[in-house]
Amino acid sequence: MPALPPVRALLETAVGAVGGAERPGQVEMAEAVGRAIRTGDHLAVQAGTGTGKSLAYLVPAIRHAVEKGTTVVVSTATIALQRQLVDRDLPRLAKALAKDLRRTPTFAILKGRRNYLCLHRLDAPEEPEDQGLFDPFAVSRLGREVTRLREWASDTETGDRDELVPGVSDQGWRQVSVSARECLGVSKCPIGSDCFAERARAEAGKADIVVTNHALLAIDALQGYQVLPEHDVVVVDEAHELVDRVTSVATGELSAASVGIAARRVGRLVEEGLADRLAEAGEGLGMLLEDVPAARMDAIPDPVRTTVAVIRDAAHACVTALGPEKKDDVETATARKLALSVLDEVHDTAERILESFDPPEPDRRDVVWVSRENDRPAVMRIAPLSVAGLLRERLFGETTTVLTSATLTLGGSFDALARQWGLPPEQRQGRQADGAATAKEAPHDKSDIRWSGLDVGSPFDHAKSGILYLAKHLPPPGRDGLPDAVLDELAELVEAAGGRTLGLFSSMRAAKHATQALRDRLGTDILCQGEDSTSLLVKKFAEDPATSLFGTLSLWQGVDVPGPSLSLVVIDRIPFPRPDDPLASARQRSVEAHGGNGFLTVAATHAALLLAQGAGRLLRSTSDRGVIAVLDPRISTARYGGFLRNSLPPFWTTTNPQVVRGALTRLASHG
Repeated sequence: MPALPPVRALLETAVGAVGGAERPGQVEMAEAVGRAIRTGDHLAVQAGTGTGKSLAYLVPAIRHAVEKGTTVVVSTATIALQRQLVDRDLPRLAKALAKDLRRTPTFAILKGRRNYLCLHRLDAPEEPEDQGLFDPFAVSRLGREVTRLREWASDTETGDRDELVPGVSDQGWRQVSVSARECLGVSKCPIGSDCFAERARAEAGKADIVVTNHALLAIDALQGYQVLPEHDVVVVDEAHELVDRVTSVATGELSAASVGIAARRVGRLVEEGLADRLAEAGEGLGMLLEDVPAARMDAIPDPVRTTVAVIRDAAHACVTALGPEKKDDVETATARKLALSVLDEVHDTAERILESFDPPEPDRRDVVWVSRENDRPAVMRIAPLSVAGLLRERLFGETTTVLTSATLTLGGSFDALARQWGLPPEQRQGRQADGAATAKEAPHDKSDIRWSGLDVGSPFDHAKSGILYLAKHLPPPGRDGLPDAVLDELAELVEAAGGRTLGLFSSMRAAKHATQALRDRLGTDILCQGEDSTSLLVKKFAEDPATSLFGTLSLWQGVDVPGPSLSLVVIDRIPFPRPDDPLASARQRSVEAHGGNGFLTVAATHAALLLAQGAGRLLRSTSDRGVIAVLDPRISTARYGGFLRNSLPPFWTTTNPQVVRGALTRLASHG
């Protein structure tokens, strides 16, 4: 059989089919991805907005899958990108490349089992497990949602939650879905042949390209059971999110509610005293945690340790009492499976919490903390200090991996994120002149993993299209809200821009404070995150150039508004993690215990990544123009400021407020 056309030729065909133009960065990236797939070396590619990176990795991935008869997995962090790939990019590519590849490439989307409707569970949803739902209004809402889901079940072809519009609450969806642990399995489920999740897995198993999310990729790599089809290449898009998503999957929690659910599920299947013992221990934990501060636990109080040990032992006793799997009727088998899933989770989390306090602190691998969210009862959580070793062994050690994003180089280097991924630095480095980085961190094995980093640039001319304004004259941020001088500066900038402002704030409190203060002073509309759904607020902002939108974290990464509606991005302060953030503070301390600079390795890297993402909101098309205004003077004056500035696109930079206001006024007059 004649060889398939090279990547460059296929890319040319693909770009022509979608009506695009060849971009040097896209070509460079596509050829580098193809080379990495051939050699088996890992690759990190930074590709700015507008590069066309989706085509640049999809074309070589499809070619490899068709040529070798294998599957390539593409993992993304957001539903929006998954939908773009499956609904737009891949259908057009499959059609465009079919002739050259001598068959039409196939693709599928695959999510975790919990994202699909379970027809068996739908027949007998459980009573609400959340005590808050004993509120009659909540119970009534839940009943309406389950009724609607039953009606939808007869119409849907996929059972995919994302296709249910409008959606239902998480509590409602849990009534009609199961996790992988709770599933009976095709052979035992009376509706197994019609299972939506199994159908999706079967389709994925036959596809050339499988699109999934970082969470499912992490489950496949870390949990010890296969959920993705066999594959030899993984492309991780939005790779700057990978560590946080993997950490989330590896995080466990223990609370009175989770223990109570386990006790109720097993109560009808074992002798009453066993379940009661578990339930009482859970209630005891809940009472004890009310007196424990919501913070990282460097040591576990003896009463809490004893109670967690009782929970572990009681859960183990219930699992033992259930005994080995029997030939039960379907109803009993379902109840048994549901009970085992939560019992195992409670037991394993309790044991993990107890074991985490055994080694001396510098050698601990997990962080334990107590949290209280929205006035709900306290919860104990446990997460790994680092997922670098897990990723190194289970991802990079198993498959050729391509990581890509618009933001991967921080301080001008891939090394900061490489260390978080478990990859060795591209080259050894010591402290830079501006204090930007240090290669010392908690040690991990660096044996023979080969990778390279590539920055293919951006189609935007940042120096001619944007201004980076560093408000060096302002006071440093404090704890008492936004100073008057900052509010005055913000008002003058928004007024000069005629609205058209995206305000990115480090806290919702600051966003609300700025919104209220400027609404009283300006004649243009200001929207604030939380006043409506974020998607509707972004839509209103995009449709009216005279409007501004203020908000916090999700806006730093989730806004795509090309054109005249956005010409000013304001960042109120450097987005360091909160000093009381349990994971970040523990990671900083661990780095310092091993001789590194915890602040630079953890806090400054976190801030640099968010700053780069926030600055990326400004230029979304080649015709966009505007200003990034950072109102925190530390980016100019602090020793780490050089690292942060080097993490931003190469905008023309000034500290002169008159120059900036003049530029914004001219942009507004032409908008």
